[in-house]
Amino acid sequence: MKKQQRKMNLVKGLIFLSPSIILFSIFIFYPMIRTVYLSFFLTTQAGATTAFVGMQNYIDIFTSPLFLKSLTSTFLFVLYTLPGTIIISLFLAVIANEKLKGVGFFRMIFSSSMGISVAAASVFWLFLFHPSIGFFNNILAAIGFDKIGWLTDTSWALLSVSLSTIWMNLGFTFLILLGGLQSIDSNLYESADIDGAGYFYKLRRITIPMLSPTLFFVITVSIINAFQTFGQIDMLTKGGPSNETNLIVYSIYREAFVNYQYGSASAQAVVLFIIILIMTLVQFKVGERKVHYQ
Repeated sequence: MKKQQRKMNLVKGLIFLSPSIILFSIFIFYPMIRTVYLSFFLTTQAGATTAFVGMQNYIDIFTSPLFLKSLTSTFLFVLYTLPGTIIISLFLAVIANEKLKGVGFFRMIFSSSMGISVAAASVFWLFLFHPSIGFFNNILAAIGFDKIGWLTDTSWALLSVSLSTIWMNLGFTFLILLGGLQSIDSNLYESADIDGAGYFYKLRRITIPMLSPTLFFVITVSIINAFQTFGQIDMLTKGGPSNETNLIVYSIYREAFVNYQYGSASAQAVVLFIIILIMTLVQFKVGERKVHYQ
């Protein structure tokens, strides 16, 4: 009877899960398996396989200066955007968590970038970075400095895209951190006040440790999102100048839908998946040790 009951429970569970299983199979599992499969083949422009080449696609991309440049730019982009997003968002969240008159208005302003699409935000930053009428160059000209080709100069393009990305990511990161701050037990602060602890002591000894689970989540998600950045690259620079902002996702897009080399693009996608997987595992292995769960 027990075995029969277990089988019935298993069947019922599979029936309830079947819509999710079907959707995951169509939109996640099949594309992943298909991508790995295509990475071992040469393909036609229609995506049909023509010849099995084994690991040759992987060898070709790792011996390609263009792909190696793309990898370097991607890691630099993550390095530029991740600390800036976390630090600024944490600063704004700490300010917005204070019990001040009218703080709700500032919370709305700080989180407003979350409600703007990447395309709209990119157009906004495109005007700011404009070489002749852009706000930034007008400021430089007003104080006597030469104008900068923010999106056309190889020295500034990646930094400029990183700056716009930090602004785009602030809203989401701010809201998550603010929610984490508001979940901290107020009794901890009251006890610290009784002991005569100062503001920065409470920030270092209470706020940051208690916020560590939220910080861990935000850092992990931000790393994954940074490696998958595409929209602002396509809108602002198209991967230029001189492939300086040709991040790996944009490189995959160009290889697949401009050059129609689906085998090579699939190999790059598999490499990107492995990189994100390794980065996530390292984050869980190293970062989770410093997480303080209540």
